[in-house]
Amino acid sequence: MTEYATLRDRTLHGDPAGCAGPARREALARATDEWLVTLFHGAGQPPAGTALAAAGGYGRAELSPASDLDLVLLHEPRAGGGAGAAAVASLADRVWYPVWDHGIALDHSVRTPAEAANAAAGDLKVQLGLLDLRHIAGDPRLTASVRGAALAAWRADAHRRLPELRELVRERTHRHGELRFLLEPDLKEAYGGLRDAVALRAVAASWLADAPREGLADARTALLDVRDALHLATGRTTDRLALQEQDPVAAALGLPDADALLRRVYEAAHTIGYAADVTWRDVSRVLRARAARPGRPRLLAGRRAPHGAQPERTPLADGVVAFDGEVSLARTARPDRDPVLPLRAAAAAAQAGLPLNPSAVRRLARGAAPLPVPWPPGAREEFVSLLGAGPQTVPVWEALDAVGLTDVLLPDWERVRCRPQRNPVHRWTVDRHLVETAVRASALTRRVQRPDLLLVAALLHDLGKGWPGDHSVVGETIARDAAARMGFGPDDARVLATLVRHHLLLAETATRRDPGDPATVQAVAAAVERRGTLELLHALTEADALATGPAAWSTWRASLVADLVKRVDAVLAGEAPEAAPGRLQDPRTTRLVERARRTGAPVLELFPERDTGPQDAEAATAPHGAHLLVALPDRPGGLPAVAGLLALHRLTVRTAEVRTDPDPADPGRADPGDGGTSAGPGDPAVLLLGWRVAAAYGRLPDAERLRADLHRVLDGGLRVEARLAEREAAYRTPRRGAAAPPARVTVATPEASRRATVLEVRAQDAPGLLYRIARALEQARVRVRSAHVGTLGANAVDAFYVTDVRGAPLPPAAADEVARGVQRALAERAPAEGT
Repeated sequence: MTEYATLRDRTLHGDPAGCAGPARREALARATDEWLVTLFHGAGQPPAGTALAAAGGYGRAELSPASDLDLVLLHEPRAGGGAGAAAVASLADRVWYPVWDHGIALDHSVRTPAEAANAAAGDLKVQLGLLDLRHIAGDPRLTASVRGAALAAWRADAHRRLPELRELVRERTHRHGELRFLLEPDLKEAYGGLRDAVALRAVAASWLADAPREGLADARTALLDVRDALHLATGRTTDRLALQEQDPVAAALGLPDADALLRRVYEAAHTIGYAADVTWRDVSRVLRARAARPGRPRLLAGRRAPHGAQPERTPLADGVVAFDGEVSLARTARPDRDPVLPLRAAAAAAQAGLPLNPSAVRRLARGAAPLPVPWPPGAREEFVSLLGAGPQTVPVWEALDAVGLTDVLLPDWERVRCRPQRNPVHRWTVDRHLVETAVRASALTRRVQRPDLLLVAALLHDLGKGWPGDHSVVGETIARDAAARMGFGPDDARVLATLVRHHLLLAETATRRDPGDPATVQAVAAAVERRGTLELLHALTEADALATGPAAWSTWRASLVADLVKRVDAVLAGEAPEAAPGRLQDPRTTRLVERARRTGAPVLELFPERDTGPQDAEAATAPHGAHLLVALPDRPGGLPAVAGLLALHRLTVRTAEVRTDPDPADPGRADPGDGGTSAGPGDPAVLLLGWRVAAAYGRLPDAERLRADLHRVLDGGLRVEARLAEREAAYRTPRRGAAAPPARVTVATPEASRRATVLEVRAQDAPGLLYRIARALEQARVRVRSAHVGTLGANAVDAFYVTDVRGAPLPPAAADEVARGVQRALAERAPAEGT
């Protein structure tokens, strides 16, 4: 026991007796076997008719450094010559207690062969464990008989047990998600993980179906190696690859960083997940065939019914047929003479909503003639047809990707395959996001004149993420090269390059810039150049956002982008850009301004959002949204006071617009005909604030409470700074993992606006952040013309249009000093942890 304890301890602390990977697991399993044999035999001969066997991962000799042991003590019934109950219990104590004393988790059972069979019949997990039963000590014939009976029962009941196993897989996937898309994946339970690799072994043992073998063993080994390193890094049994463990695990495996580690995990999960998809599809097909022919011998995967009973081959395209629920190659197909056949088969499968037959895909990968460069028009048409098939594009693309055909079509694809995206806004890896964007774009093709360019741009737009540098800039070059290779003409290649270069332009401009500033519209028009390109970019923007995740698109964002596109389109049509009326210039806000001017007191109104539309994903995640309007006499401290009030009431700010009436830079804008008020030359100025807010927790606060607290803040009875500091101290939690980078405040180029200076703020999002920014701007004695507030995951991405007290843009030196002041203010009070 002492020698084993030493080996186990050395293994757990990273000194695996000179072994690593499979060798380490096998060495640990072998040493564990030797120790258990010693325990089993004890000081004398063990009782007759007994055996000790390993099940589960230990049965497969896959012991990780901190794995538990799954053991079965088998014994013959006494009537059959077995030992008595007391002798078996004594033997069990002799084995179990030293294992427990050593601090090793133990899953144990004591059973006769009949009891083992009954337990397996009633519990699928027990039956799966017995399929991997491995003899350790005692009577080997007893272990062999139990394992043989378990395999026989499994094969006999496969038609009943495999659907049960499939349902367990679905439930597990629902709970744990897909391994290849998780930032903190469970290596065992998530779909495509180690438990699915075991399930594939069980399906193969049923003789009903078998998984594609290409890369499967290597994928399983890769996940086991990562789990070993995870156990070594944490010193405990765990399958969850938490963020704070990823760098140590990567280092233990000799990988450069956590992203390289996740990519290795995702690639393994991709291989296992694809094999599982194909295998379960085969199982379903065979079980359907079996149910359709009661009384006949069951069909094994890969076999066909006798001649005359075979399903019909339905032609789908030249050389492509639908057969038995899949798309296969026709008997007359010649991939070696038909370079377009892979694309034609893929497009036919996607358009028909059928999977590609794995054998057919492998044949295409091995023997298809290379596509000429540039592609012939037929190839490009089939490629566009594949991308335009909607959701059915995804499984077909996955089939092509599994055999490397995607790398043939797009040489840069390998660099984004399974590439993680650590921004929590993103739901998918880079490669899957590109395919999902094409899927979303396929629903928008009726809105554009050139749907082919939209679909291709959707697939190409993030390929630059596989290279260093700005992915949009790098992607522009990739798009030009890809367009030329696909056979697009120079003009189309230019459009595709522009779409990829500026695929973020509309969303970022609409949400982070003032759309009412003519300079904003002119900048977008100069980048896009053509109305047709603008039309395509509008659709690509929507498809990209919808494919990113639920937080990336909403009816509000859609309206901002649509308004910007409308104004840019007018400029591209030859109209002069005009300053759009602000969102605060309507009769409702006019009445608020007049009340504030008449009473000399602040006026506040809250308008809950009641109809956000079915596609408003932001409203789905934070449904308690509202528009908040505040009008108050223009005096120092007004903007910080309202921002602080929102922070105290835990209201998340989505957008903010600020207007002074009359506008010091343009008194003519106060003309009632333009939506302004009838303020006279001697009337006091009023500050009007429009906010789109949402409740961070619970329900929206009562409007009366907000009004009362606003008066207290303005009168000094409610100290915002002190209250926020108290809350941060009360709710501060230790940060796990790397600290957030410091805030960064920069001045945009003068071309961003001719009417104001634009300050860009990037910081960790937290309650009170907008208050601290507003207070710093107030202390710098600048006016805030408008604020455009947004978040990307945990990061605030804000833009503030500021002027001097006369309403003019700031001189460069003054602008830089203001930016430094805001950055110092944010550095002095870091965002609260855990927010």
